[in-house]
Amino acid sequence: MDRFFWKEAVPTDYIAIAIAALFFILLLSRFIVPFLVHKVPRFIGSGFWFPVIQVFASLNLLLSIVMSAGFLKFGRRHQWQSCYVWAVWIEGPFGFGLLLSTRIAQAFQLYYIFVRRRLPPIRSYIFLPLIHLPWIIGAAFMHMKRPLNDRCHMGVHWMIPVVCLHTMYVATLVGFMGAIRHIEFRFDELKDLWQGIVVSATSIGLWVFAYVLNETHDNISWLQVASRFLLLVTASILVVIFFSISSSEPLLSQISLTRMEPKEFETMGQALGIPDSGLLSQREPILVIDPNEPLDKLLQNKMFRQSFMAFADSCLAGESVHFYEEVHEHGKIPVDDHVGRIYMARHIIEKYVVAGASMELNISHRTRQEILTTPNLTHPDLFNNAINELIQLMKMNLVKDYWSSMYFIKLKEEASMRSTGPELEQMTGWNFSPRLSSVHCADDPFHQEQQFSKGSGHCDTPQNPQQIVNG
Repeated sequence: MDRFFWKEAVPTDYIAIAIAALFFILLLSRFIVPFLVHKVPRFIGSGFWFPVIQVFASLNLLLSIVMSAGFLKFGRRHQWQSCYVWAVWIEGPFGFGLLLSTRIAQAFQLYYIFVRRRLPPIRSYIFLPLIHLPWIIGAAFMHMKRPLNDRCHMGVHWMIPVVCLHTMYVATLVGFMGAIRHIEFRFDELKDLWQGIVVSATSIGLWVFAYVLNETHDNISWLQVASRFLLLVTASILVVIFFSISSSEPLLSQISLTRMEPKEFETMGQALGIPDSGLLSQREPILVIDPNEPLDKLLQNKMFRQSFMAFADSCLAGESVHFYEEVHEHGKIPVDDHVGRIYMARHIIEKYVVAGASMELNISHRTRQEILTTPNLTHPDLFNNAINELIQLMKMNLVKDYWSSMYFIKLKEEASMRSTGPELEQMTGWNFSPRLSSVHCADDPFHQEQQFSKGSGHCDTPQNPQQIVNG
């Protein structure tokens, strides 16, 4: 037989399939809305691929239940209709197993970053296949032993190891959450995760209960109808809850379909509540412009830093100055505020330091590795060597042209106005690049990639940004 046909369909089957379709549409909307409504840009990284994997695993889980639990009655004449394709491979390794594995990988990141205060020793794209490997091995073993009957059901002696595998992954996730329960997260990651785990554990408990009933009582028709209905509905709830809880995405976790006005921040400093982050306040000392002063001293003044940043952006070489700005903000966080310093350090590393970052810096391999392998993300001198290298780079590539640019002339005018008009609270007119200043997430996730406006000025240095800054 080449196609499906319905047989002995009951109303609850239709209702369960409709609920599953509705919940999966809701899941897709939660994935797509940040891009379409909140204009969150897509950036290729674990923060993007993990949600994609979760959507893929959720679809596989729901579809495998429909195909293997008796919702569709069809003759299994083709290999793709096999019970071992749907009830073993799609439902296990590529469904529930993949869904749990992505969450464990994210919890693993949180544990290392906030408890161990260092970057995880294993990258996500390596850790995820490793934690997922037992599901692959289990599915291959079942495929060889072939314990399923023609209704895709297995015996009781096979149910015990299958249920134990499911329970082991839930327990692992709970274990990681227990290890970080004392961390005072700034964006409610732990609270959201615990709420999600409680709801998910309840759903998983009901799901496993229905799964056992469906597998072990295939001769009782009414119990089969009830159990497969509960199986699909609880799985539908589970995939939405699992996708919705936040984990390692502190800024994106605040984007919610239930909030009419989601919080938006220009910088991570503003998100963390660092005083005067991104602003030029009256407390800022009046700048005495002297081109003979050392660049590191000039950069301490925010008026000069903003002007120099706008000039560097116009030369497609603003990464170094933006990095200096964010490291300067990082220095304002109290040394004893370990969580705040970790958030800021992690954001800086993912935005500027890691290979392939959206604003990757041209620093030496030794300095880059010192930052990436640091045993303490809260260390106050974490970025000092990188700052020293970049100041030398800016002296060679940008400073000379800045003194003859319109940006310097405008800075002198602004400084003169500020000295005669103390009521001026904030500089206006600098055209900063949204691509370079916006912050959306922390785990090499979504960074803006917009075309920035070009200000007046000139750069006589080579205009290839890869040569100037990114190396």
